[in-house]
Amino acid sequence: SIDWGKLRLGGIIVPNAEPTRVTEEFRIIKRPLIAFAHDRSSDRAPRGNIIMVSSAKPREGKTYVAINLAMSLASERDLNVMLIDADCHHPSIPERLGIKADRGLLDVLQDASLDLGEVLIRTDCPNLTILPSGRRVPESTEILASQRMATLMDEISQRYRDRIIVIDTPPILSTSETSVLARHVGQVLFVVEAHAT
Repeated sequence: SIDWGKLRLGGIIVPNAEPTRVTEEFRIIKRPLIAFAHDRSSDRAPRGNIIMVSSAKPREGKTYVAINLAMSLASERDLNVMLIDADCHHPSIPERLGIKADRGLLDVLQDASLDLGEVLIRTDCPNLTILPSGRRVPESTEILASQRMATLMDEISQRYRDRIIVIDTPPILSTSETSVLARHVGQVLFVVEAHAT
């Protein structure tokens, strides 16, 4: 179960709450992302339903944006949303949602016998599933650059046509992992801190 009280205090969108300015802002943000994700008329974005959220530097609000975007997308009637915590050095999505997670993405990529379904967290938010980052390892960039990662991204992208995947990544100036992850996505949402970046 998600800690809804904690999310409200953190300014995160919660289901069935009174609309706020934040709710409306994310409705505006998500419309073109959804349209592009479902655009099957061209090959311009084969993984258009995978959206990477990043920023230039830490503490610009990218995780806040990733969670709010996922919550807003999950409120759609015909979408399933997977929120992936791929900030392997500073994972925070499970903690912010008030849920516990021991294993995740890195564990699946390192252990071929581990099935993705074993580490996914199905939440009490309709249509929202969480994939935690997993146990931190020194060679996370190489793991994320592996063929197994490419195969996994193809699988989660194509298994369900109504699924949108939101990936919270590290800031691009902090680590090499983000440029590796960018090769696996069809859309990038870049967060910029107003009057600061």
